[in-house]
This record gives sequence, structure tokens and C-alpha cells, in this order.
Amino acid sequence: MKSLVIVESPAKAKTISKILGKDFEVKASVGHIKDLPSKEMGIDIEHNFTPNYIVIPGKEKVIRDLRKSAKAAGTIYIAPDPDREGEAIAWHIAGEIKDKKKKIYRIKFNEITRTAVLKAIEEPEEIDMHKVDAQQARRVLDRLVGYELSPLLWRKVRRGLSAGRVQSVSVRLVVEREREIEAFKQEEYWSINAEFEGSAKPVFWSRLFKYKDKKVDIHDSEAAGAAVSDIGESRFVLSGIDRKKRKRMPSPPFITSTLQQEASRKLRFTAKKTMMVAQQLYEGIELGEEGSVGLITYMRTDSTRISAEAQQSAREFVEKTYGKEYLPEKPPQYKSKASAQEAHEAVRPTYLTYSPEEIKQYLTKEQNGLYKLIWNRFIASQMSPAEFEQTTFEISCDTEKCKGATVFRASGSVIKFQGFMTLYTEGTDDLMDESEALLPDLKEGETLKLLNLQPKQHFTQPPPRYTEATLVKTLEEKGIGRPSTYAAILSTIQDRKYVQKTDGKFSPTELGVVVNDLLVERFAELMDIGFTASMEEKLDHIEDGKTKWEKIVKDFYKPFHAKLTEALAIPGKVKPQDIATEATCDKCGLPMVIRWGRHGRFMACSGFPECKNAMPIDGENQAVEPVDTGEKCTKCEAPMILKSGRFGKFLACSKYPECKTTKPIATGVKCPEDAGDIVERRSKKGRSFWSCANYPKCKFATWYKPVNQKCPQCGAAFLGEKWSKGGEVTYVCVNKECDYKAEGAKTEKTDQET
Repeated sequence: MKSLVIVESPAKAKTISKILGKDFEVKASVGHIKDLPSKEMGIDIEHNFTPNYIVIPGKEKVIRDLRKSAKAAGTIYIAPDPDREGEAIAWHIAGEIKDKKKKIYRIKFNEITRTAVLKAIEEPEEIDMHKVDAQQARRVLDRLVGYELSPLLWRKVRRGLSAGRVQSVSVRLVVEREREIEAFKQEEYWSINAEFEGSAKPVFWSRLFKYKDKKVDIHDSEAAGAAVSDIGESRFVLSGIDRKKRKRMPSPPFITSTLQQEASRKLRFTAKKTMMVAQQLYEGIELGEEGSVGLITYMRTDSTRISAEAQQSAREFVEKTYGKEYLPEKPPQYKSKASAQEAHEAVRPTYLTYSPEEIKQYLTKEQNGLYKLIWNRFIASQMSPAEFEQTTFEISCDTEKCKGATVFRASGSVIKFQGFMTLYTEGTDDLMDESEALLPDLKEGETLKLLNLQPKQHFTQPPPRYTEATLVKTLEEKGIGRPSTYAAILSTIQDRKYVQKTDGKFSPTELGVVVNDLLVERFAELMDIGFTASMEEKLDHIEDGKTKWEKIVKDFYKPFHAKLTEALAIPGKVKPQDIATEATCDKCGLPMVIRWGRHGRFMACSGFPECKNAMPIDGENQAVEPVDTGEKCTKCEAPMILKSGRFGKFLACSKYPECKTTKPIATGVKCPEDAGDIVERRSKKGRSFWSCANYPKCKFATWYKPVNQKCPQCGAAFLGEKWSKGGEVTYVCVNKECDYKAEGAKTEKTDQET
């Protein structure tokens, strides 16, 4: 009788099946099988916040297959990912396949290798209910906040908005940084740079450090010019040389946050993409005859710890590849942060036998880039430090009038031993040029020749906007979220249109600012960064068994609900202020303003409500001019023009508001039921569909875009264009009794089709 192993993904199932062999059946749950309902809160607040989990629609067949396999199995092992979410998945699976006659075991491994998987089978565990409770508490808290705050946003801002416990605090970080930038007052300052020549090449530049016996503080061109004029006729001597040997230690192996930061800097990956590609590397890649191989350890971790076996393998690789001088005497040890759960190893390659270059042919460009990054970082972390000689020249005025009162400084460094830097150096978020000058080999006391003296204007810079890397770094530093949540946080706040990313940098949208200010005003504690971090600590306490999850939720919910009730009772809406423009109203001559409505920004007359002239905005505050279509209005015979509205583009009478005739845009395809024009419409949720222009007399409608081509199988007047999530297009017959289907080319949808 075979043993059953249940994992999350089919890719992981394939890899593990190869390891375990014919005595095991490995099945995949394909992620979660149960969750809170999507169209209701699903939390029984009156009965200790009991969650109502339901089978996720579409997972019924998966559960039937798992039950069937479990019934036929001798021993059952459940092996989702080794984190809180994985533990909750294991608990739900166990609840669906339980059998009083059979014990269900929980197994965990941080890497999909033969050694790790077989060891897990030999040392099975129970499902950790403390971890399940911690995940359950997070899920319940997030659902309570989301479902109870959303009605407030609907009433105070606009319908369709949503809020999140952690995401809202992340938006606050972006909003507050933007306000720092807006409030920043730029200040001018000047530097004086001198080029010197000594007894040896090369010539070098230095910067004025002390002038008139004071530290340099020059704020305008007049003062800079005066300093240049004063200094220019002086003689200079190399009055001091300071040489120091320094070491630069390698960075520790990746944890989740540093992996996301470095992938953002070096590969331009979003946090979401980094985790997606890392999951593929973890679950297994087909390596030709080798079959499916898990290439990295588990990628959701906050620990820099690595196993002794992995460390020894790395040391052997370094000595063989680079030489003994690149190997430190003792294996380096890295400390994790005090808040780290230390549940898993750092992110590292599972096998050093599969170098990035050797398996490059089996990987996608993204997989190879991330795997190489993880590989190089891990190997470099086990190598010797780099050694530098840092040199500082102090150059003093040797003319009597300024002797000792005017000093220049120049710094540079020379790498004496590359160490780990021969393989890897960490990226930086600093946009300044990090290159250091190459200084000549000079002797203290020698006279220098002044070749050039240049004043340079500078301006103080505001704090930079967050990038993916710096926002993840800040979330980690402030204790907001956990390794498994960073990617979802960044993705969600963009999907909800609260922040936008331009040239790789985050800025808040007007909607984000409005929502943030409302939440900060009404829910100061919930939006407080310290409170959010302390809630993460409480979730950790639940996992450690120090407190009950129901108590944490209850202590949070009571004051939160009271403040929500107060906020809902306050009348009025919150909207951003109008933005003035240079445009004038073509009806009354008053200035036009950019105004915010329930469907976004639009251009409107400042004379409203006396003048109701308005038009949509396309792109960066550019009003969309109505387009003449050549058609005539059926009521007043004025020209019909093309306009954009809530449900997409449509035809409207040019004499609006005197004549309010509108007409949908025809597709050129006739309705199969009454031969009327088929037109495109938009649902309330903004999704395109096509229906007969004679609605409601004719109820014909389809989600598929009509294509004016007869069905070759049944002769129907047209086909429907059906899109998949992956971008594949299929042409299907609109006749429900016909099963004709033809594959089209894979392409990208237009904005309208999306």
C-alpha cells in the first residue's frame, strides 16, 4: 500500500515524486483549498470571532481526488510550505481528508533535496496549531479591517474602495515621504575644487575643507568667486598623509527582504516577480535528464543561518575555485535581527553542483538572473574580506597670508586584496557616484603645483521617493508585515490605485492621499506604524503559544469598532481640492479646473453649478476633445461626436446639454436574433460586453468580442473572440449548440479589451 504525500504545487509534487519513488503517491492541493467567503465577512463576531471557512469555488474536484488517494493510502503526510500559511493549508487539508482509522502526519523541509525530504519522512510531526492560530488571527484581523473600513471609504470618498490593516500603513509611508519632499526647501551651497600636480603621476582633484581657519560654508556665487580669487595666487604643500588599512566584510546570505531589495536594484524585479521566480526555483526546474530539481532553499525567511553541511560545501568550492587565500580561517557566522523567527535557513542554492553557467540553458532569463544572484551572494558570504588601503591627503596653503588657514583634502583607496569582491558586491540605493580618486604616490612635505581651481554650485536634495528596494527595507526596519507579506503589500497598494510607480519610484495618487488622511484622522492608532509593528509581535506570541488568538482579536476589535461607528456618524464626503488650469470654458469664458469625481479626474468649469460644462481628461491633465463622427443626431440632426464616459466610449449629440441624445458605437456585426446592430457596452464593474442595440426589446448579449466571420461548422453569422488570462485568444461560435473552437495567436489585449 502506497504512502500519500500532499504538497501545494504540481511542480513541487513532480520534484518530490522523483525523490521518493514508486512507494509514494505525491498529490498537489494547488494552494489553499478553503478560505473565508469572498462576498461576505465570514466572521462570527458574536461567537468569539469564529471564522466560517468554505471550500474555494473550483476546488471541489481537488478535494475529491485527495480524499480518494487518502482512502487508498497506508500513511498520509501533508507537506505544504513550512510557514504559517502553509500550516493553515495543512490544517484545512487534514480536516477534509481525515479518517478515524488513519493518523495524518505533518512534514516540513526548507529545501527540496533527497536528504531533506527523506529526513522529513523519517521525523514526521503534528500540525502546529499555534502557527495555524497565528495565521488565523492575521486573516481575521485583516478581514475585520477590510470589511468594516470599506463602507466608511464608500460613504466618505467613493464606492468600490477598500482598506487593509498593513497596506494602509504602507500607503502612509509613501504619502508622508511625498509631503517631506513637497515641504523641503532647497538651499544653495558651493564647493571649491582644486586640481594639483605632485612629483608623481597622476594629477588629482581635492576639495576645499577649511577656509580662513573655518570649515567651508559658502552659499552664493559671490562668496565662491571671492574665495577662488583669494586662494588662486597661493602656494600649496602636502602637509599630511594618512594611510589606513581597512577591511570590508561580505554581506550575509539572502533573507526574503534583502533578496527582494537586491533583485530590485540589480535585476529591476518587483518584489512580486522576485517571489514568483524564487518559488519556481524552489519547487523544481527540469534539468534535462536530471529531471526536476529544486535549486534553492525556501525563500520566505528572516534568518541568515545556514546548515553546517552547506557551509562546508561552500568552503570546499571557494578553495577549489579561487584558492586558499580567499577562504577565511573560520567559517563566518552572521547574526539575524532580534525579531527574526529563525524558522528556516537563509536563501541559498541547494546544490553547488549546479552552477548558474552549467544549467543556464534550462532556465528562463528571469530564473537564471535570480539564481545567479542567490548563488553569488551565498558563495561570497563564505569568502575572505576585501582589503583596502585608504589614503587621505591634506594640502595646506604655504603662503604667509593664508598659512594653515586654507586646507584642501583629497581621499582615495586602493584595493590590496579583492576577497569576496572578486565574485560579488552588494548593490546600493545611493544615487551618488561612489568612485574614489586614484591618488599618486607622494611624500609628505613636498610642494604641489595648482593646475586648476573651480567653484561648483550645489543644491541640497530632498529625501528620495521610495523604490521597491527601499520600501521593502523600510517595512522590514519598522516591523511592518513579515517576509511572506512584503510582495503582496507592494502589489496591493498599486492595484488599489493608492500609489503609483514612475521611473521605479513610488508616489501617492490623489486617491491615496485622500484615503490616507481620512484614516489617519479617524483611526490614528490603526494607522500608527508602531501599533502595526506591535501587532506583528503579538502574532509572533500566538505562534509561540504565549497568548490566545481570540484575545488579540477581541482587544483590537472593540476600540476599532467604536471609532468606526463614530466616523460613520459624521456627515459629508472627503474630496481633494480643485486644481486650477490655464484653460477657459468655451461656453462661459470662466477658468476651467481639474475636479475629482466618483470615476476619477475630469475637467470642469469653475462656474459650476451655473455652468455645467465638463469634459474627460486623457493622460497628464489634457482634456479630450470630442471627435466628429460624421453621423447626425436622430432628434435634432446636429453632428454626433465621440465621447468617453463611465462605461467607455459612446456617441453623443454635439448640442448637449440642450439635446441629450446618446448612442452606443456599433461593431458592424448584426444581432443573430433581430438583425439589430451589436454594440459594445460596459458592465457596472467596468467589464466590456456586447449586446443588441435594441435592448431591452432584444436581450441578446455576449462576453465575447464579435468577429465578423461566419462559423465554418454551423454557418452562424459571426464568431466570438475569447481571451485567457495568459493572453491566448480562441475563436468560438456564438451558437450555444455548436462546439466550434479555433486557436488564435497569443498577443496582448488592448486597454479597451482588458
